Amino acid sequence: MEKSYKEIMPQINTFIFDVDGVLTNGLITITTNGELIRNMSVKDGYALKTAVDSGYNVCIISGGSNEGVRARLEGLGINDIYLGTHTKIVQLNEYLSKNNINPENVLYMGDDIPDYPVMKIVGLPCCPKDAVSEIQGIAKYVSQKKGGTGCVRDVIEQVLKVQGKWTQQFNAQTD
Repeated sequence: MEKSYKEIMPQINTFIFDVDGVLTNGLITITTNGELIRNMSVKDGYALKTAVDSGYNVCIISGGSNEGVRARLEGLGINDIYLGTHTKIVQLNEYLSKNNINPENVLYMGDDIPDYPVMKIVGLPCCPKDAVSEIQGIAKYVSQKKGGTGCVRDVIEQVLKVQGKWTQQFNAQTD
């Protein structure tokens, strides 16, 4: 019998996320000079920083190549950021090998067809509520939040709560 997502969460030590449609709502504003502007949720940012500060591996693999996105993510303490990646499975395999990470210990959240091959091999494939149907069909967890509106916070918070690490940050701030 296949494990439920709650049964898999205790073994997660690595979070990997797509950007467009996961960390953003998938909409891009194009300025008159051609600059592409994306919106990200500060709640997702807080959860990403909390995961990094709690010792989890956090990685971004995206087909997009916006340097503003890189700067935002680096500001949250994320060092493994792969932008402009069109074959995500290759980048995933390199990252896992380089860091000696077992795919079963990975939560990956994607929203569209380029994420499909990665989601087929990780322990906990997840997606936002507004992911395409093919991705929802293979996800073990579909967040009730849409991309860019807290779906990343949703999955990180759930994993940290299951592992007893979510409230540790509150205790550290009151010491």
